[in-house]
Amino acid sequence: MSMEEKLNILQNKIDEAKKGGGEKRIEAQHKKGKLTAKERLELLFDKDSFQEMGMLVQHRSVNFGLDKQKFLGDGVVTGFGKINGRLVYAFSQDFTVLGGSLAEAHAEKICKVMDLAMKNGAPLLGLNDSGGARIQEGVVSLGGYADIFYRNTLASGVIPQLSAIMGPCAGGAVYSPALTDFILMVENTSYMFVTGPNVVKTVTNEDVTAEELGGADTHASKSGVTHFACENEVDAINHLKQLLAYMPSNCEEEAPRLPYTEGNEKRDKLNGIIPENPNQPYDIRDVISETMDGDSFLEIHKDYAENIVVGFARLAGRSIGVVANQPAVLAGVLDVNSSKKGARFVRFCDAFNIPLLVFEDVPGFLPGTDQEWNAIITNGAKLLYAFSEATVPRVTVITRKAYGGAYDVMNSKHIGADMNFAWPSAEIAVMGAKGAAEIIFRKEIAEASDPATKLKEKEAEYAELFANPYNAAARGYVDEVIRPDQTRERLIRAFEMLENKVDNLPKKKHGNIPL
Repeated sequence: MSMEEKLNILQNKIDEAKKGGGEKRIEAQHKKGKLTAKERLELLFDKDSFQEMGMLVQHRSVNFGLDKQKFLGDGVVTGFGKINGRLVYAFSQDFTVLGGSLAEAHAEKICKVMDLAMKNGAPLLGLNDSGGARIQEGVVSLGGYADIFYRNTLASGVIPQLSAIMGPCAGGAVYSPALTDFILMVENTSYMFVTGPNVVKTVTNEDVTAEELGGADTHASKSGVTHFACENEVDAINHLKQLLAYMPSNCEEEAPRLPYTEGNEKRDKLNGIIPENPNQPYDIRDVISETMDGDSFLEIHKDYAENIVVGFARLAGRSIGVVANQPAVLAGVLDVNSSKKGARFVRFCDAFNIPLLVFEDVPGFLPGTDQEWNAIITNGAKLLYAFSEATVPRVTVITRKAYGGAYDVMNSKHIGADMNFAWPSAEIAVMGAKGAAEIIFRKEIAEASDPATKLKEKEAEYAELFANPYNAAARGYVDEVIRPDQTRERLIRAFEMLENKVDNLPKKKHGNIPL
């Protein structure tokens, strides 16, 4: 056979592979409002930079007529390319080919790019759109999933792993995204659940739709499984690119820094944010937006556990992880869900050398049987553990309340914070003035001729002593009490000073975080 004939055969196979699931199935995908696997990759990667791998791979099964249903690529597109000029690996499942079902060859392709991503220290992106395990291949399919799960675990904390759910993701398939760092879902077209609506109906007699059970809004607001609920697939792909811009390619590198020219860093608007009434709420996002570089804040888990705000931002061009109590929701208390949300984010930032900035306004942990029975003790300890373990530069700004054990947990000096600032409005105490006065002066109040007036008097006495940051500053628990409008300037200097921080944990195999 001549070289020309061999080249023709090759071209025919490439054309067949590029055609994917066929024009009719591609058209059906578009009618659902969904892109194809390859269209997603074209939008994700820099123009003409994506290099496909395993284009000619086919499954090897002959069971149940599969020998007559062979497609090049076996339902997943894998490869590498550049996103904003940086090397990234990816796989994109193709629902038009055997429902994107995963089996031996399909899994091998995904494992190959995962191995390469680890060896070369580059992020891995998974675009999931699959009907689940290919039941015709039996245990081989289950083994394929386990091979992927194992690699997800080994890669955790070594390279960033991001998962975008573009369609169905059910059964065992959900555990690979769950092992990755961030999950994005698309509203109305993607869903995740371990058992579907039919099984739920059979076992528990509950009537629930796929969207109610495991849709994007459900997981964004109720379970917290997904970090972003995106309007459409293009929005999801843009969010993937945004996320990557804040993080390094691997745990040995620093996050990308944008050029920045320092100017007037004073922010007068910050002076008027804290209300005079200490019980009046305000939006901590106003503090974040005024302190960080303009429009740089990318909030994570926006609709879940809204009493804490986490996300990435830039400060003088540096990538920063922000954790902030939100007084506008539940007065900013810590509870089960906010503790888990904060701890997860803190650990990601620490794993990938992203400095942490904490804005603190916390009246304590949420009381009640619901919280206690759902293990607020263990879950609150997760956030405490995450901060205590973090070795990246860590800075705290106390804007108002810092009460009780929550003061300790929110990156206090006592658990290793590097720099702690407080605004003059800061209140650092075991509890609020009213509750403290009722306990400390109980006898005096009870014996007073006018107990209500005596309570107010003692409340004011306690507030004068503790509703300020100066006792903490006198003991060195706060490094400096600053005017709010000086916050940005102080933070820029602090993180610049901490740029070369080295902090080593005691030698061990690994700690035992209270899971």
